[in-house]
Amino acid sequence: MKEIFKKLITDFQERDFGTIVPRDYEIPTETKKIVSLIGVRRCGKTYMLFSLIEKLRKKIDTTSIIYINFEDDRLFPITLKDLDLLLEGYYELYPKKRDEKVYIFLDEVQNIEGWEKYVRRIYDTENAQLFVTGSSSKLLSSEIATSLRGRTITYEIFPFSFKEYLKYKNIDINLYSSKSVSYIKNAFDTYLVDGGFAETFDESADVQKRILKDYLDLIVYKDIVERYQIKNQSLLKHLIKYMFVNMGTLVSVNKLYNDYKSQGYKIGKDTLQDYLSYLQEAYTLFTVPIHRNSVKEEQRNPKKLYAIDNGFKKLFSISASKDYSKLYENVAFLHLRRGSDEVYYFKQTQEVDLYIKTDKEYLVNVAYQIEDEKTLYRETGALAEGMRYFNLNKSYLITSEREESIEIDEGSIEVIPMWKWLLMEEDNGE
Repeated sequence: MKEIFKKLITDFQERDFGTIVPRDYEIPTETKKIVSLIGVRRCGKTYMLFSLIEKLRKKIDTTSIIYINFEDDRLFPITLKDLDLLLEGYYELYPKKRDEKVYIFLDEVQNIEGWEKYVRRIYDTENAQLFVTGSSSKLLSSEIATSLRGRTITYEIFPFSFKEYLKYKNIDINLYSSKSVSYIKNAFDTYLVDGGFAETFDESADVQKRILKDYLDLIVYKDIVERYQIKNQSLLKHLIKYMFVNMGTLVSVNKLYNDYKSQGYKIGKDTLQDYLSYLQEAYTLFTVPIHRNSVKEEQRNPKKLYAIDNGFKKLFSISASKDYSKLYENVAFLHLRRGSDEVYYFKQTQEVDLYIKTDKEYLVNVAYQIEDEKTLYRETGALAEGMRYFNLNKSYLITSEREESIEIDEGSIEVIPMWKWLLMEEDNGE
């Protein structure tokens, strides 16, 4: 194993990355903490590491950088004990580095049981800056919280945002230029349906679907079935389909349980709850609670379902219509969720799609089309009720085309096209 580590370290140090599209994350290369990047598979965590390594290469000797991808088949079957051979092999290659700071990048490290013990020991004993990535929020919740407590800073990485997508496509973001706006709107129509996984961007529709299906299979089998020894795989697959078809809608475990029971599935409520939590841990699914002042009340109410990426929906869509209203709401959720995990829906007599609490508070309703004044009245009425409750003087109604500012007793409701809202930084929680 030591010789394999030596080969992987040397090969990587000779590697040229080519062009790396910059992402909108500010991740430090120098900090007293372990830097953890987590997120769904294939969302770009590895390229984020490459971007950091590229920055470092401009300042330090390439031989001071160690990068290992633990999904490399040459490392299988690797155990916790084998990890000791990583630095042994490195110092045999570069004995002088024992007296210098080294930068260690451990990609998809969750594949090794007990990895956190090794990382903690290296952090405590070596002169090293550590970076780890993983495809399960377990890295955030239980493993990092218990084993790396106080030693780590964590960044959630998502598939490309719309702004990052425009950068990738080299589209200039100039809202005063009619030409630029035409390109932006055209790009948004594609992004809305195809999603933000970079490997799909330049592919045909058929190849895109195949790539996304492979991603989903990888998430299901690697991060869920293998990890949790899932017996009822057909139910898990059905649950995934349900989730992508119904994103933006309310769901309760009781209702799901009754639905599945009536279809003949032998399933307990606890198992169903477990499957939903596994999907969340793998960053495939998000469930958003109602905003209430007590956790108990939040738990009693149904939650709203959202998905990590719009592209997955087309793997399951039965109808010819692309169901733009759900796609719109999912994009709005992801946009807010990138900035905070404090995302809720709100309801008194009427429902507001999204409420977010960061250093500021935001209320957002999403209406793909406002066909008539009745729809407009319903959407603005719900926002007005929310504004009164939270004592806010501004809220947003996101649409496909309509743009205006509506003054009401509580303040103003900004009606704004989705593509434009996604590019406004100062006002929407990003």
